[in-house]
Amino acid sequence: MSLEILHTDHAPAAIGPYAQAVKANGFLFTAGQIPLHPERTEIVGSTVAEQTEQVLTNLQAVLNAAGCTVRDVVKTTVFLRDMADFAAMNEVYTRVFGEAKPARSTVAVAGLPRDVRVEIELVAVLP
Repeated sequence: MSLEILHTDHAPAAIGPYAQAVKANGFLFTAGQIPLHPERTEIVGSTVAEQTEQVLTNLQAVLNAAGCTVRDVVKTTVFLRDMADFAAMNEVYTRVFGEAKPARSTVAVAGLPRDVRVEIELVAVLP
């Protein structure tokens, strides 16, 4: 099995010892993305809707770098700081994914990096 590290300047650089994404056996596995602006590395938005928009923009940049789209996503995991934010996050998520309906888990967590409201990771099938 060969692993290929994927990096794009159109998404925030990893802020630790990990890759933005890894290609393995026909799949793309992304690291969790938080709502960082790719160039300024500052948090975008204060509401969960604004932050979800940036997170999904970052993930789409990683998908695009791998030659994928949201239609290739098979699984997402959403981490919310507060489950009361579920509906607002889900509204943005639904709009971005459209007809694509990947499997999804959503969990509430005690905290997220930089005290953001949402983090999302995904797995996609490579074209």
